[in-house]
Order: sequence, then C-alpha cells, then structure tokens
Amino acid sequence: MPLPSDLPPAGIDRLLAIMAALRDPRTGCPWDIEQDFASIAPYTLEEAHEVADAIERQAWHELKGELGDLLFQTVYHSQMAAEAGHFAFPDVVAAICDKMIARHPHVFGADSRDKTAEQQTRDWEAQKARERGAMRTLDGIAASLPALTRALKLQNRAARVGFDWPSTDQVLDKLVEEAREVTEARDSLSHAELTGEIGDLLFVMANLARHLKVDPEAALRAANAKFTRRFARIEDWLAEAGKAPADSDLDEMDALWNRAKAEEKAP
Repeated sequence: MPLPSDLPPAGIDRLLAIMAALRDPRTGCPWDIEQDFASIAPYTLEEAHEVADAIERQAWHELKGELGDLLFQTVYHSQMAAEAGHFAFPDVVAAICDKMIARHPHVFGADSRDKTAEQQTRDWEAQKARERGAMRTLDGIAASLPALTRALKLQNRAARVGFDWPSTDQVLDKLVEEAREVTEARDSLSHAELTGEIGDLLFVMANLARHLKVDPEAALRAANAKFTRRFARIEDWLAEAGKAPADSDLDEMDALWNRAKAEEKAP
C-alpha cells in the first residue's frame, strides 16, 4: 500500500509524520489510537531487550531493525505526550543533548580530558547526584528494571556512600549464610517467607557478581542461552532414537546433558 504523498521523504521527520498519522483520531489506526503510556510501556521494555539480545548474539544484520523498533517507541511516547500537552519529540532531543553536554565537561567544557574511565564514571555519578538534589541515595533507580540489574544499581549506589562490604570474602560468607537459611527453613517457612529468603539469596548473588566485576544480568542470559543450547542437543539425540523428552527419564537426559557439555568443550 503506498504511503501518503504528503509524508516527508526521509529521516526522523518521516517517522514522526508516520506516528502522527497512526494516532490521527479520524483517519489513524484504531489500535494505535486506543493506546496510552501504560499499554505501550511493556512494548518499550520488550524492544529494549530485543536490542540487547541482538547484540548478545552479535546478530548485526538484525540490530538495525531492532534499533529502529526501539526508536519508534520513543517516537510513540513523544507523540502521546504531545497530544496530552506534556512535551514533544524536539523537547526529548533537547533534554538528552543538554544532559550529555552537562555530564561531559571534559569534552564540551573546560575540564581536563586527562582522566581514567573510572574517574570519569565517578564524575558522571557526581553530576547525576547534583541533578537529583535532595533526593535520597537510592531514589531514581527505575523499579521496572530487570530485578538483577536493579539490584546491581542499588548496590552500586549504596557503595558510593560507603555502604558496602570491603572484600569479596565477606560477600561469600553472606552467600553461604543465606543459602543455609534457605536450606534450614524450606520446610518450616510459609511460601511468602520462603520467597523472601530466596530474594535475599539472589540479592547477595548479585552483590557477589558486582564485587567480581561481572554483570549478573549478562551472566544469567549467557547461562540461559547455554541451557537452551544443550537441551536442544538432548532433544536432537533423543529424536535420532525416535524419542521425545517425555519418553525419556532423568538418568538418560542427564547423560545426554553431559555429552552435550563435553561436545561444547571439545577442541
């Protein structure tokens, strides 16, 4: 179907015009017209994760499209904001430009560029703290972040004001303590209490990853991918024998798992 002839020929103006046309209350798409910030927000998160997934898989041929989908989410929210009289897309662009300039005085100002990446990170956080003003230490960390990522950000923010274990050994001790509490209480706690204990254990795991300079979200994504890959090999080998996983048992599948693990490690 040809696009309307009055659309801009290219660039961000074309995308903005497409979005405005989709939301036009008289001639737009009924689905798009019905949406609001809350209904679109899950799609925004999904698109951000799909960008991360394409990068994780180094699927560069897919990344262009995924970035376009994510950009469209920004345009979508900006269009709804403009309709409500809050702000428009140019305001979004101006805000991020101003922020980047303010947070990079070593590039756009008089500060020296002769700093390590670590020092520049500290300066960045100091500037963010000045922007937050009288906010509490942990304010401003989005509650909708993936839980492991948010745990990492909370711990990093607390560590910057001195609330942190000084060594990895103490984190490991706390990890053992939390695991022991789960083991000891699993048969006596209510489901809500057990959920709390598991949460404490996961929080300490995120802290251990932070101390070891490992991104826990990336580590778990890699573990998920590895599990998916190895289980697929189990299914392949079972299929060669004319079987499905439901026709197998744990002993057989565990042996095939070890075979898949050895296959991956083989030179």
